[in-house]
Amino acid sequence: MMFMKKGFLCFFLVAATIPAIAQKVAFTEYNLKNGLHVVLHQDNSAPVVAVSVMYHVGSKDEQPNRTGFAHFFEHLLFEGSDNIKRGEFMKIVSANGGQNNANTTQDRTFYYEVFPSNQLATGLWLESERMFHPVINEVGVKTQNEVVKEEKRLRVDNQPYGNFVSEIMKRLFTKHPYNWVTIGSMEHLDAATLDEFKAFNKKFYVPNNAVLVIAGDIDIAKTKQWVESYFAEIPAGAPVVRQQIKDIPIMKEIIDTAYDNNIQIPAIMAAYRIPGMTSKESKALEMASAVLSQGNSSRMFKKMVDDKKNSLQVGSFNYALEDYGAYITYALPNNDTPLDTLLKDIDDEVVKLQKQLITPEEFTKLQNQFENDFVDKNNRMLGVAENLADGFTFFKNTNEINTELDELRKITRQDIMDVAKKYLNKNQRVVLYYLPKK
Repeated sequence: MMFMKKGFLCFFLVAATIPAIAQKVAFTEYNLKNGLHVVLHQDNSAPVVAVSVMYHVGSKDEQPNRTGFAHFFEHLLFEGSDNIKRGEFMKIVSANGGQNNANTTQDRTFYYEVFPSNQLATGLWLESERMFHPVINEVGVKTQNEVVKEEKRLRVDNQPYGNFVSEIMKRLFTKHPYNWVTIGSMEHLDAATLDEFKAFNKKFYVPNNAVLVIAGDIDIAKTKQWVESYFAEIPAGAPVVRQQIKDIPIMKEIIDTAYDNNIQIPAIMAAYRIPGMTSKESKALEMASAVLSQGNSSRMFKKMVDDKKNSLQVGSFNYALEDYGAYITYALPNNDTPLDTLLKDIDDEVVKLQKQLITPEEFTKLQNQFENDFVDKNNRMLGVAENLADGFTFFKNTNEINTELDELRKITRQDIMDVAKKYLNKNQRVVLYYLPKK
């Protein structure tokens, strides 16, 4: 669910940290007979444990006429189970001094609890209940349907610029299911039958399509026993077979307009389809994005916000997903500056990336930023758990958590220039004029 449960002791937010240095993350991994992959990371520096399950299912696994299912299940699987009464899941977490949440992307769904370490068994029981025998009935479906509708109203429909990612993705992708965003269509959810929801659960929320990661103050041998007792009896599902959908290459610039009745200031956006997150080129494009717009000393910010003062806000970011990514640049005008002027200023900076190596000083700063970000990602047990799960799910290598920094350090100034030349060209992009609705 998108909303963090409040009221738990702030001690656990502070205590679940690890030293802010780039150190190796030791872990043990193995499979249960039902196909559930288990990863255990022991860190006894604080009496905290994170229990997490990542299911390899996201909005790209939905049917075009039934979008929003994965995000809907993010909510629905908190409804209860054969042994947990409806509405009791979060109460159990809170009563035992923990916190819990979940989130969904186009590619995966991630559930977690953070508990005092003496409540590890509680976390394992809760996640095994969610996986083994969740209650999926008309009452829960109707309740969560209303919850999702309210979330869409708050976070998308009534949020300024709330639809811009959706408007970009449906133009950037035509065949691939990244064409729609995770919250999906409320009409599709309304039209779905209970049997369709049950079939989606039976197909994807199974042990052989998941990884269980436990990180924190644990005893490895005892934890293995508990994992066996709580999860081993869960039956495996049929193997999940995904069709690898290739999208049609963009060969010429696509220019379009979208309207938003929640904004008064227009925006200009340019988006490029790029390789997926496991590609070295994706990381190089992330670095290119940081050169352009990360921080007040970045090129686009200094030029357009500080010097020319023609922009209220500028940015670029690498939206990294499993099959593809989207590289998006944008600007909001200041003092009625024409949107085409902003687009030209952005394009000029992209061309500089394509024609000139970034300076050694910029590169050193960039490397320091990325190393700090890497360390920060692993400064809590929950962050370690999610990164271990990402490594297994997307890179087919749980040890990615220990090699990622070395891979980042191998990226050169030439690599950054090369990916800008290869992917950030006008004939390969969508340009979107995002305007107030009159």
